[in-house]
Amino acid sequence: MAITSMTRAARRPRRMFSTLIAGLLAAVAFLGIASPALAAGDDAESLPFTIAGNVRTGGEPVEGVTIVVTGGDFEAEGETNERGSFSIGVPTKDVAYTVELVEDSLPSGVSVPEGFESTIEVEFGATSTITRNFTLEAAERQTTSFVDQLLSRAVNGLNFGLMLALAAIGLSLVFGTTGLSNFAHGEMVTFGALAALLFSAGFSLPIWIAIPLAVAVSALFGLTMDAGLWRPLRRRGLGTVQLMIVSIGLSLALRYVFQMFVGGGTAQLPGGSTSVIPGLGPVRLTLTDVISMGVSLVVIAGFAWWLMRTRIGRATRAVSDNPSLAAASGIDVDAVVRVVWVVAAALAGLSGVLWAYFRPGIKWDMGTSILLLIFAAVTLGGLGTAFGALVGAIIVGLLVEVSTLWIPSDLKYVGALVVLIVILLFRPQGLLGRRERIG
Repeated sequence: MAITSMTRAARRPRRMFSTLIAGLLAAVAFLGIASPALAAGDDAESLPFTIAGNVRTGGEPVEGVTIVVTGGDFEAEGETNERGSFSIGVPTKDVAYTVELVEDSLPSGVSVPEGFESTIEVEFGATSTITRNFTLEAAERQTTSFVDQLLSRAVNGLNFGLMLALAAIGLSLVFGTTGLSNFAHGEMVTFGALAALLFSAGFSLPIWIAIPLAVAVSALFGLTMDAGLWRPLRRRGLGTVQLMIVSIGLSLALRYVFQMFVGGGTAQLPGGSTSVIPGLGPVRLTLTDVISMGVSLVVIAGFAWWLMRTRIGRATRAVSDNPSLAAASGIDVDAVVRVVWVVAAALAGLSGVLWAYFRPGIKWDMGTSILLLIFAAVTLGGLGTAFGALVGAIIVGLLVEVSTLWIPSDLKYVGALVVLIVILLFRPQGLLGRRERIG
């Protein structure tokens, strides 16, 4: 009997290692299939370097403005979207480029201010992206009041906050049940967007089928990572600091694996609408924005019902409150943690799809760009509290968008993080967190 137990114990690490290797190989194969889908997109989107920016007048985005980029023998043209943003790929950063705003494409009553040029010379440095903004002036500034701008920004902030909440809830669940601050959560967001791109562009599936499949694959990815990496490390008794460092290494590894397969360009998911829905007054929403908000609300409501009403949901809350007491009461903590990883990965994958439409575009590091905001939402709401993450995400989303009324849009993330620091100075446990008892 003792020999049999020793044999099983000796085989267990090998099975876990094999599971991890199989999961990583599956992810690599998955990305290997996805990379032709990116290459099959528009040539400008697959180019390795990007010139991007915004065109605004009085803080309002200007849609449909033509931007022309020239440099050497290269020339490309693009238009601003409903958020006034443009993104044009270029083949090399070894030459200087000219970014021209075509004044004939400006809407009536909008012009380049006196003393400003419609042409900008740019050169790449160490980064692969250059951002240059154009600020215009309108002949009739009084057409958009402060209240109208505030309402428009607030609705956009709510949309962003709901999308952010999907990722933040999953991260908060993982922290609450395992104590892990998962810095690879941003890559789970990116994975969901890449999966949707694979199924829609690679396999030519309708987007309404591709997105649920992407969420399912993301859930499987989370299950594999827990079974092959996190559960073995927990059983070996690694502390939360060591696990956090492992997650940082995993984040870097996954990020550059994504770049190796999909390149440094930007790809677009099909089905995105750029036409603003009429009849909403000062609020500028596209059909994609409305669907995104609706999907987020339905999923969050479903998650709340699952967490509060189902048996596994109540067990999850028990493990999050006190894992030792939950185990003593007969709850299978490992099974609960496994379910939490599946749910967290699925929510992160869906958040990645919605983030790809909100940005818009899919890039290899898109999840990393909002990872700090996800952590801010979790911390603001209260570490380990799922509903706190929801509240924190909505507050962060509103602050990010509304703050552009007073500060430049390039600094909008900074404003949200400064407010986070101020709130935590007065309530360190977060808005819905509980104060720790010492002694």
